[in-house]
Amino acid sequence: MFLAIDVGNTNIVFGVFDGNKLLTHWRIVTSRERTVDEYRLLLKELFALDGVKVSSVDGVAVSCVVPPVIMPLERACEELYHKRPVVIGPGTRTGISILYDNPREVGADRIVNAVAGYDKYKKGIIIVDFGTATTFDCVSRRGEYLGGVIAPGIGISLEALFTHASKLPRIEIASPPSVIGSNTVNSMQSGIFYGYRALVEGIIGLITKEMKDDKPVVIATGGFAELIGNSSPFINEVDEFLTLRGLKIIYENNITKR
Repeated sequence: MFLAIDVGNTNIVFGVFDGNKLLTHWRIVTSRERTVDEYRLLLKELFALDGVKVSSVDGVAVSCVVPPVIMPLERACEELYHKRPVVIGPGTRTGISILYDNPREVGADRIVNAVAGYDKYKKGIIIVDFGTATTFDCVSRRGEYLGGVIAPGIGISLEALFTHASKLPRIEIASPPSVIGSNTVNSMQSGIFYGYRALVEGIIGLITKEMKDDKPVVIATGGFAELIGNSSPFINEVDEFLTLRGLKIIYENNITKR
């Protein structure tokens, strides 16, 4: 079995694959303070929770945008699985050309998503990742990572609204019953939901014009992908586990070429 680990600024997502099938997955809060022993214990408990044997894992890959987490998580995996994880970074074989001015600036998760999307469609793609930030990543029909857009995420935008506007409450992020809110909660939900959908659709439209020769497929992923993605005609597919699938692809590319 294969273990994919996606470390984001807000959450860490673990996914266990049996062949090409995602067998089970878990999501925990990202903490910069966890030790090697804590990660080792946590992984054991998660595996036991779903009845998966730790000894069945014969490969691990990690995508991480929080540097302090890499070392303790990598060591915990080595001690548990007796395998050194493939950590996505400079020098990792990804299978796509990165045309960013400085490729080292691109987040590992963004490259992993690009690999997974291009592997599936083999044509131009736009990936919208609804995470701590809302990112847009563009891949040409030739498999070149062109760059993208970074906007504030839904969660941190709503938190900023609550923090800086004294009379506004902290609310649940949800689709409101109508665009015109009849109370404060619905009005705020409308601003977040329809505001972000308009932002996403507007940026997708502008990117598509620039990628006119590639006719891109649009894939949504990340924590709020279903909320926005399933309501927008601009988004062709919602894949919550795109990053995990990309990690598996990159791992296999690197292991077979060692």
